[in-house]
Amino acid sequence: METISRPVPGTGVPVAAGESFATLLGHWARRLGDRIAVTHLDHRDGADGRAVTLTWRELDERVEAVAARLSEVAGPGERAAVLAGQSAGYVVAFLGALRAGLVAVPLFAPGLPGHAGRLAAALADCGPRAVLTTAGEREAVTRFLADAPVDPVVIEVDAVPAAAGARDWPEPDPDAPAYLQYTSGSTRSPAGVVLTHRNVLANARQACAAYGAESGTTSAVSWLPLFHDMGLILGIGAPMAGGLESVLMDPLAFLERPARWLRALSASPGAISAAPNFAYAYCASRVTESEKAYLELSRVVSLINGSEPVLPSTIAKFHDAFAACGLRPEVHRSSYGLAEATVLVSVTDAGKPPRQVTFDRARLAAGYAEPATPGASATTLVSCGRPVGQRVRIADPVTGRPAEPGEVGEIRVSGPNVGRGYWGRAAASAATFGLPPLDPDTGEGWLATGDLGVEFDGELFVTGRLKDLVVVDGRNHYPQDIEQTVEEHPAVRPHSAAAFAIDGDDGEAAVVVLERAKDTEADLAEAASALRAAVSAGHGLRLHDVVFLAPGEVPRTSSGKISRARCRASYTDGALTARRLG
Repeated sequence: METISRPVPGTGVPVAAGESFATLLGHWARRLGDRIAVTHLDHRDGADGRAVTLTWRELDERVEAVAARLSEVAGPGERAAVLAGQSAGYVVAFLGALRAGLVAVPLFAPGLPGHAGRLAAALADCGPRAVLTTAGEREAVTRFLADAPVDPVVIEVDAVPAAAGARDWPEPDPDAPAYLQYTSGSTRSPAGVVLTHRNVLANARQACAAYGAESGTTSAVSWLPLFHDMGLILGIGAPMAGGLESVLMDPLAFLERPARWLRALSASPGAISAAPNFAYAYCASRVTESEKAYLELSRVVSLINGSEPVLPSTIAKFHDAFAACGLRPEVHRSSYGLAEATVLVSVTDAGKPPRQVTFDRARLAAGYAEPATPGASATTLVSCGRPVGQRVRIADPVTGRPAEPGEVGEIRVSGPNVGRGYWGRAAASAATFGLPPLDPDTGEGWLATGDLGVEFDGELFVTGRLKDLVVVDGRNHYPQDIEQTVEEHPAVRPHSAAAFAIDGDDGEAAVVVLERAKDTEADLAEAASALRAAVSAGHGLRLHDVVFLAPGEVPRTSSGKISRARCRASYTDGALTARRLG
């Protein structure tokens, strides 16, 4: 029979005609006026950070000015890309594009290490008429655009003069594109998910309801980049939908001192926040006892753990580390989502810790989720809860046949938050979005997520991924990009590399297996060091291991292609590393 998860109550919030994040900003500006809307904690000039704030009225006025300037150079439906660092100016730029009726494209400043290729490809793909940045970043943006295949108008959002007065903007069509969310994958062929005003408002309201966010009592605290799907909805979307204060900091500020994030949570009563699994392990190991003395975490409402597999050991380490600071176990909420569904799909119930189930490892590998019996080899998975205002279906990834109870299959999603397809990619869109069976009332089909999961006792458990994405520290990396980088070294045999992820103590770790070039006399230890440096510089990724094998030793398919799945399995069971050279 068909497997459809029961939705979390109270999350099917409707979206009215004419609503957008930008129109809701006007509503909150009239209602909340001089209350703080956005706080950016700028740590570039000091360890404690300088708070840059905008009230709801100030934010509305600046957005109005940017929208007016945009209307002079671009028409409704044209694209406006945001190329800026984490700041209040980023929020102004994004909302200004929406208010002007343009399609926003949240990207990043050119200085992000290892992502120049991805930025250039995204710009070429969306063809922006305007680029929004800040005065401090204009020079770098202009220099980057000089070599890009686009010629947009560059606008500094913090240098735009105030608008003469509020304009009577046309009501946005709820089914018109609001923004393009570029997936965080290949630097050479990024895909922009087309998200409508209806999609993003529905998901932002679903998030507010699921996380217990309320105007006046809740703030959203985030270091996640605003060009990331989760960072955008947490830092801008949910605050606009729910009238929440947004407290932002740069991801680098978190990585330098993770206690900054926890101090921001302490200073923000009723805070909700989100981070990948690695961040919770990072906090547990890096925050010192002296830093903990300044933390008061008893008022935190929800800490969402998503974007990569949630590990039971990480949850335990995090709560052991900060229980004395008042952190309650039930505020930890594990979730599942993806950019094609705006971001959020499911989350665990409020008021209790995420459920953990120990499954029989062999049966799970065979495609069936069964609790482990004493003495059996076991795998413990953390529930990703139940869908929020949408439906989840487990299906055979090839035939679309509904999975049997307890059977592992592809996670498929249907709801008002599911995007309309990929920008300019009709074939890829048709293969991913709107799959049968169609809903007889709404005509909506199903989104094929490419992820594997199972419904067990009414909750979703993610078991793996059909895709070969390497996900480390909350970031996706296409293995072919990593493989191309390492194969540029003369010690590596061409077309012999396989990149994949393995499960580590604190999350997934990246491994590269490759063959030594024939007739090379290179020192393999030096070559491995050079490969680590190249991947770090080119992709911002630390390799856990580099394994050199003799020519012909890397596992391949029957057709001669490199088999990443077999490489991963052979590495995990030790068969492959036993043949390591050097």
